[in-house]
Amino acid sequence: MEMATAVGLLLGLAAVGAGIGNGLVVGRTIEGIARQPEMRGVLQTQMFIGLGLVEALPVIAVAFGLILFGRI
Repeated sequence: MEMATAVGLLLGLAAVGAGIGNGLVVGRTIEGIARQPEMRGVLQTQMFIGLGLVEALPVIAVAFGLILFGRI
């Protein structure tokens, strides 16, 4: 039962971390576009790359969770 709690906590914290990271990345991109509209394309490209890196965290957490949960 402790392992299930640990896996749930792992997945929950990964999701919260990704949500906060996504909010920061998108917010800063919108600020940058508001300041320099001509840089919109470059900023959006960098934003999508950043979002992909941030979203890797929950995917890795799910993999670890499945590995840990499988060893009960």
